[in-house]
Amino acid sequence: MKAYLSINEFSKLSGIEASTLRYWDDIELFSPAKRDLNNNYRYYSPDQIIAVNFITVLSDLKIPLKTISEKGTDRDPEAIMDLIENQENLLDMEMRQLRERYSVMHARRNLIKLGLKTNGSEFSVCFKEEKPLIFGPRNTFVEGEPFYGPFAHFCQQAKELRINLNYPIGAYHETAEAFFKAPGQPDYFFSLDPTGNKKREAGEYLVGTTRGYYGELDDIAEKMKIYADENSLYLSGPVYVIYLHDEICIKDPSQYLAQVCMAVSKKPTVYL
Repeated sequence: MKAYLSINEFSKLSGIEASTLRYWDDIELFSPAKRDLNNNYRYYSPDQIIAVNFITVLSDLKIPLKTISEKGTDRDPEAIMDLIENQENLLDMEMRQLRERYSVMHARRNLIKLGLKTNGSEFSVCFKEEKPLIFGPRNTFVEGEPFYGPFAHFCQQAKELRINLNYPIGAYHETAEAFFKAPGQPDYFFSLDPTGNKKREAGEYLVGTTRGYYGELDDIAEKMKIYADENSLYLSGPVYVIYLHDEICIKDPSQYLAQVCMAVSKKPTVYL
C-alpha cells in the first residue's frame, strides 16, 4: 500500500465520505497526515484508519463530535468509560421515551380501529379484559357546572401526578345510578396508560356508543337503562366512558365517538 493516500483513496479505505473527511478537518477533529503546499490537497497515511475508528465508534454512540474532539488527544480508559456510561444513561432515557410513544400510538390505533368497526349506537353485552388505568383526583362539580371545569383541573394536575395526556382520556362513574343521574359529570377522569395504578376489572359489560362532544352523551344513559330492563340485566356498575374517536382523528366535535361500558350481571330469578 502507498505511504500516502489521496482523500478519495482514504475515503474508500475508511468508508468515510470525502465531504465528511473535509468537514472533520475544518473543525480540527481529524486532519490529514500532510498537505501538498502547491495545491493544498489532503493526503492521509493508511494507519490513520485507527483514528477514524475512534471517531466513528463514539459517533455511532451519538456522542457529540465536540466531545470526541476533546477526548481525542487526551484520553484514558477511565475517561472513556465515564463517557460511555453517561451516554448509556441518555440512551436509556431515549428508549423509555420511544417505548412510551409506541405505547401511545398502539393505544390510539386500537381505539380508532375499534371505532371504525362500531355499528352506530347498537348495544351488546360482551366480555372486557382487565385494562390498566391511571386515575386523576376525584372530581367536584358545582351545581350546574359543565364538564370542562373539572376536566381542565385534571389536565392541570396531570404533570404533577405523572399522567401522560397523550394517552386517550376517559371518564369513570362509580355506579350506574351516578351515570344515569349525570352522564356528563363523572366521578373521576383517567388515562389509558398501561402502567396504571388502577384497572378496569375483567367481566361482562353492557356496551354502547354515541356521538357528541366531551361530556355530551345524548340520551345513551336512558337507552342503556331501557335495554338492560328489556334483557333482564342487573346494572351493577361502575361505568367507563372512552372516546374511540376524538380530536386526534375527527375535526368536527359533534362527531366524536364515545364508547360507554357498564358492568352488568343477569338479574337473579325470583321463585314464588
